[in-house]
Amino acid sequence: MESQDGITVQRALELPGLRAGLPEVVAGADRLNRTVRWVHAGEVPNIASLLKGGELLLTTGLGLGTRPAEQRAFVRRLAERGIAALVVELGPRFDRLPATLVETAGAAGLPLVQLHREVPFVTVTEEVHTEIVNGHYALLRRAEEVHRRCTEALLDGGGVPQVLRILADFAANPVFLETAEGQLLYAAAPAAGPASAPAAADPLQIWEGLRGQRAARAAGPPAGAVLVDVPGGGHGSGAVRARLVLPAVSAPLLPVHRMAAERAAGILAVVLMQARQEEELAARGRGDFLTDLAEGRIRAEDAPAQAKVLGFRPGDGPLLPVVMRLASELSPSGNWALLARAVLEELSSVGVPVLLGVRPVEGRVPLLLGLRSDGERTAVADRVATALRAGVERAGLERPGAQPPVVVVGVPGNWAAASAGLRHAAETATAAQGLTDLPWYDARRLDIDLLLWRLRDHPDLAAFVDRAIGPLRAHDRTARPALLPTLEVFLAHAGRKAETARELHLNRQTLYNRLARIAELLGTDLDDPQTVLALSLALRARRHAP
Repeated sequence: MESQDGITVQRALELPGLRAGLPEVVAGADRLNRTVRWVHAGEVPNIASLLKGGELLLTTGLGLGTRPAEQRAFVRRLAERGIAALVVELGPRFDRLPATLVETAGAAGLPLVQLHREVPFVTVTEEVHTEIVNGHYALLRRAEEVHRRCTEALLDGGGVPQVLRILADFAANPVFLETAEGQLLYAAAPAAGPASAPAAADPLQIWEGLRGQRAARAAGPPAGAVLVDVPGGGHGSGAVRARLVLPAVSAPLLPVHRMAAERAAGILAVVLMQARQEEELAARGRGDFLTDLAEGRIRAEDAPAQAKVLGFRPGDGPLLPVVMRLASELSPSGNWALLARAVLEELSSVGVPVLLGVRPVEGRVPLLLGLRSDGERTAVADRVATALRAGVERAGLERPGAQPPVVVVGVPGNWAAASAGLRHAAETATAAQGLTDLPWYDARRLDIDLLLWRLRDHPDLAAFVDRAIGPLRAHDRTARPALLPTLEVFLAHAGRKAETARELHLNRQTLYNRLARIAELLGTDLDDPQTVLALSLALRARRHAP
């Protein structure tokens, strides 16, 4: 009864019409929170057969009968019908309600109210119905507000995740979008709530708990939950494209939450049919999990259970973190669902468990792979890097002139190490952009580049680069041949002149002349180890301090 639209019995008794009758609750005082859907007045013995449930029944008692048996039967039939409350006006028929009525109503859990003064039943009906209609209108306005916010989110470039987060915030409960077959597409938690609310902490585990109740859904949703179908526009199996699931975890769900979910489902139907986002949603959900793991929002001991929900079941071997970073001009536009599908298809032959997610806003593709041993790292990294680059090409995310994707491979380890490894690989992938293109980079060998990238906004870094190689940069802007490339190759070969000359296709004397000119411009000795270290750092840092 409490889940139906309307007002409570308590609220109806507080309205002027009934309050003027000096109402006295003689039974069912603990049930006054029942919802009144409608008001009905009647004096016939068989009034129960005319009711549907949820009514506030007004009577003077003419149809109650004169014998106790008739009165008990009258009250029981009303209770079985599920009315909200029985209100009897004292007067010619009764000056006080018989004990039989009171006892039967109490035993049946039916609120029973006697009015000590005569009231116009039509006035009571008008007031209660006005309150109900106003309540309906208020609910509609709240639901329409959610619909408006969801629409604005889509118009501002958002997608299904933003719609679900708006709904989760409104309901103060987690919201899940799953396929018609029960596969999780996306989970959204309310942005704020009680500190003890489990929904905000771990929506994936909540959804896993709901899976145990899925077999019973044919008989109805879990207690207190709201299930709303997202139509697919077809017939039969295509009639339901997805399903919204709102469990009552942090707070009870009200009729307005179902209204809002139904309106959100209409928006989701359009988005899913137009953009076919199911695969991207699943990939984004996995990307959110991997990002939360990397940033410490998921504890290492909780991660295996949540990863299992997402379909990742590694063995007992180490986990290998990998991150691909696309050039900024390639993201967040592009078919990320196609990218995820293409990469997974390319990785199908690798033969190791893979958890792949996408983060379009950051232009990242994080992965975790389950190795059998540490010795597999290099071979698996080669295959994964090839698959990632092939996936980018198949998804059409390449752009002429854009920097190639950067793939960084971390260090194998347990779940705790995977958390730090994903974070390190993600930062390193950003710091590695602009380096000489390699199939993949070892995160352990780019710590200097990562350190310099973290200092990119510090004025001392730009000053250091200018002091170290500023004269060479000034020379190369106005004179030929450029000398910075010669210095780069020379340092890359650790000062070995023969190898440097061979790579630059120079004879030795020409190389010696260039090196002498470099030393003259910089006022330094290229054979000095400290000078070599400073120049090497400056050449690396100039990408971050132009």
